[in-house]
Amino acid sequence: MISRSLGRALLLGTLAGISALTAQAPAEATPEAVVKHHATWCHDLYARVEALALELQDRIDELIAAPSAETLAAAREAWLAARAAYGMTEALRFHDGPIEPLEPLLNAWPVDEAYIDSVEGQPDSGIINDPEQFPNLRAAILVLANERGGEANICVGWHAIEFVLWGQDLSSTGPGDRPYTDFQAGVGRNAERRCDYLRAITGLLVDHLGQLRAAWAPGAPYRERFESEVDASVRRMLVGVTVLSAFELGGERMVVAYETRDQEQEHSCFSDNSWQDFVSNQAGLRAVVLGCEVDGTRGPGLIELIRTREPNLARALQAGLDKTTEALAAIPQPFDQAFLGEDDSAGRQAMGRAIACLEQQTELLLFTGKELGHDLPLEPGG
Repeated sequence: MISRSLGRALLLGTLAGISALTAQAPAEATPEAVVKHHATWCHDLYARVEALALELQDRIDELIAAPSAETLAAAREAWLAARAAYGMTEALRFHDGPIEPLEPLLNAWPVDEAYIDSVEGQPDSGIINDPEQFPNLRAAILVLANERGGEANICVGWHAIEFVLWGQDLSSTGPGDRPYTDFQAGVGRNAERRCDYLRAITGLLVDHLGQLRAAWAPGAPYRERFESEVDASVRRMLVGVTVLSAFELGGERMVVAYETRDQEQEHSCFSDNSWQDFVSNQAGLRAVVLGCEVDGTRGPGLIELIRTREPNLARALQAGLDKTTEALAAIPQPFDQAFLGEDDSAGRQAMGRAIACLEQQTELLLFTGKELGHDLPLEPGG
């Protein structure tokens, strides 16, 4: 789990190029400029995530080559770093972009751990322990097995890697604690297969992120269409941040856990990284709305399209983004403990405030869309 102090440092570092430069934002920007800058930022962001995933792949190769407490810790840290960057890309979903066909292979959840590996009380469960049905753990086979027989039968992507690195989270105070010996040939049961599986799904992750980076590259067909369909792409940007705020972050990832008090509803449950997921999701949302730096130059975001025509709405939107960011940062860690207890507990009170802020943020995004001539959905496909 990322410590609270480190999490705050990551948050501040991620947002430094946004909040600190808000006062310097251009007084007016054309929709064409906003769309073009957004496309450039998308490419740069996916390239950054891909680079971090390649570092994760290197650390996992080192773990497989020489299992130890140190190499396992290094692989986990690399996952956390890459995951923090990937969280910002969640704002690029929900509008039939390049991410949509790959999303089930990248970030699907919740995960039925027993579909992947042994779990408490089921030592023989999972693909890793089933050489008869899965004699070869090639990436293509695992792609076909993903979600086969049920939506929770996830076996590839971020959370599958997370589970293999951390194991089940059976602790009330920390993340999973899989021993490094699970990867040690002759010591861990099916250790060689576990290593083969981890190598395969990590390679898939890198490949899929490379496809997303390429889709947003200058001259790529999707990038050219996105930049040419200016009004439609402004709506795509608005849909992405609105559905993320309302349905995904405000609903699936926060409200469901709050209402059910079910620890299986935690997004990154094996690593106890859900809090950082929320922070990163909000950072990506802010970048789309406020604009973000590309190669050291800050370009316009959606907010510039309403700043001159409705300055009060622009100011309210900025304040709402800030308030939500602060409320998410204030949720205690680990998240799977924050939503337990009575409603007057510190964790549930903080979650309640964050959920309320997300609702207010969503309303402001809907107003922004309406001002720009777009009716926006609150859920995918709406």
